[in-house]
Amino acid sequence: MTEEKLKYLKLLGERYATIEALSTEITRLTAQLSLPQGTEHFMSDIHGEYEAFCHIMNNCSGVIREKVQLWLPQLSRLDADELCTLIYYPEAVIRKRRLEPDTLEEWFRQETHHLVYLAKMLSSKYTREKVRGEMPAEWAFLMDELMHFQDDEAALTEQNRNRLKYHDAIVDTVIRIGSAEGLLTALTELIKRLAVDRLHVVGDIFDRGPRADSVMDILMKHPSVDVEWGNHDILWMGAAAGSEVCLFGVLRNSLAYGNTVILERGYGIPLRSLMFTAQRLYPDLPQDKAALLFTEIVLFKLEGQLIARNPDFGLEGRLLLERADFEAGVLRTEGREWPLKPVRCPTVRPDAPYELSEEEAAVVQELRHAFRHSLRLREHIRFLYRRGGMYKVCNGNLMYHGCIPLTKDGAFLTVTLRGQALSGRALMDYADQTARRAYFVGDQPSLDFMWYLWCGADSPVCGREIKTFERAFVLDEAAWHEPRNPYYTWYNDEECCCRILRAFGLEGPDSHIINGHTPIRVTHGESPLKAGGRLIVIDGGFCRAYQKTTGIAGYTLIANSHGMRLMSHQPFTSLKEAQESGRDIHSQSFEFAVYPHRRYLRDTDEGRRLAARVQDLTDLLTACLSGEIVLSEGK
Repeated sequence: MTEEKLKYLKLLGERYATIEALSTEITRLTAQLSLPQGTEHFMSDIHGEYEAFCHIMNNCSGVIREKVQLWLPQLSRLDADELCTLIYYPEAVIRKRRLEPDTLEEWFRQETHHLVYLAKMLSSKYTREKVRGEMPAEWAFLMDELMHFQDDEAALTEQNRNRLKYHDAIVDTVIRIGSAEGLLTALTELIKRLAVDRLHVVGDIFDRGPRADSVMDILMKHPSVDVEWGNHDILWMGAAAGSEVCLFGVLRNSLAYGNTVILERGYGIPLRSLMFTAQRLYPDLPQDKAALLFTEIVLFKLEGQLIARNPDFGLEGRLLLERADFEAGVLRTEGREWPLKPVRCPTVRPDAPYELSEEEAAVVQELRHAFRHSLRLREHIRFLYRRGGMYKVCNGNLMYHGCIPLTKDGAFLTVTLRGQALSGRALMDYADQTARRAYFVGDQPSLDFMWYLWCGADSPVCGREIKTFERAFVLDEAAWHEPRNPYYTWYNDEECCCRILRAFGLEGPDSHIINGHTPIRVTHGESPLKAGGRLIVIDGGFCRAYQKTTGIAGYTLIANSHGMRLMSHQPFTSLKEAQESGRDIHSQSFEFAVYPHRRYLRDTDEGRRLAARVQDLTDLLTACLSGEIVLSEGK
């Protein structure tokens, strides 16, 4: 044994007072490796659709209903529906049941039995320690006792049914003292926690939908979640970090989708000065349209300043404000003249088109201060940095939101940034590090890079030429076309996908790329499975604006110990209807990857970490038994 290894083992040995304690830990971890792999859910492109997201989190993407039908087949359809709704929305169902006091106690007793049984079945994948840790502390003792009721106890003779009587006494007492509602609610929460071991959100929580802040609140309460940043998340992260151009990008999106409530009520960011100034500058327009036009003009001015500061971004082609003749009504670019919408822009000076007016600069500074000092926004953005990144490699899967930029020939595209030639994984790592620097250091080049990530054609979270100016001002929709990176052609090629996987250290037939960003047009026959199933696009249209295009209302990719499957979700009505009528989201399951052998914890990344720890502990035990190390027994 080397001196370094001996030193490490001595430090490790300080955690264990006796050889018996060390032996127990080795046994505990080794046994844990034999448990089945936990269930992972993958979702993307939520885009602020809080109500649909909330329901899918509550029904665990349809898994709860599947388990009720599988494990409680004796229930009628009505009873199964009520049990599912109870698990999703316990307070609403209990409130409704209280209107029938004559049957309430028996209903409490029966539903407690069903919920305990479901929790017990779901807990079979986990250690008792983990299950106990997911229980609310105030109910943990009772829930633990009820869940370790043996099914065959009911068949025992009367004199030997002591345990059954004990469990009945627990339930009867809880009902008698008026605490059944609390126990039922605690059981429903435990069931939802056990049904999904880990949640992966593959980008784009923000924009379009009305309640991204409430989506973030749900995610922050989840015990095991990670986020792969999307371009819309990056835009908000940049705005919160202090990037003025990202800030006006956020404003533009919020105004364009009629969604300023998230700013004013969600994050306490006042828009009064913006609205007042816009109305004064554009009095002939309705307030919302005036505010949008004001925001767009400021945005394009700030973009022009940023592009001038960053020639390495290669985005000079986006300097369109200087090529727009609003009086003549034409945009002159790339040897063509495009007709412009009739618009008056009094603050755009032909000799200095990107210079902010005094009024515009005042609004910019006020809003920058508001974004930087919103406590709730800061809390949400710090969560994204803490739990998120540009990509994640987990259990053989590579997750990222946008793309790995490629050339027309399918090779990794080399992008030169700050003198560094970057491609593939190195580009993703650089983007991740710079995004963190933008928030925690706040230097101007890093802040500018956040805008490049948002809309750069070679950005790994964008991957297309954004035509914001054309969409705002050009009449001919042919100018709106946004060419995409060749990645979106090559991701149909299996060898190309395997090459990307290898760049991130993944090999073998069971490794996959999990992608968001581009809605799948199900109504046009498009499949979310690309490259023979090596790449899965899980943007199915959570956002209502995309549902006419996709034909569905989102995907959840589910990976468990048996394989992988996609759940496609139909549009959701409202939380109110779901709570009052028990209406569920209809979800359809499609299994596309079945493992030849069941996967266990030892086959996962976490299992490999535990196995390495078991080896270290075994080495420590050997050193203790040989006398090389003496534990702190008796101290």
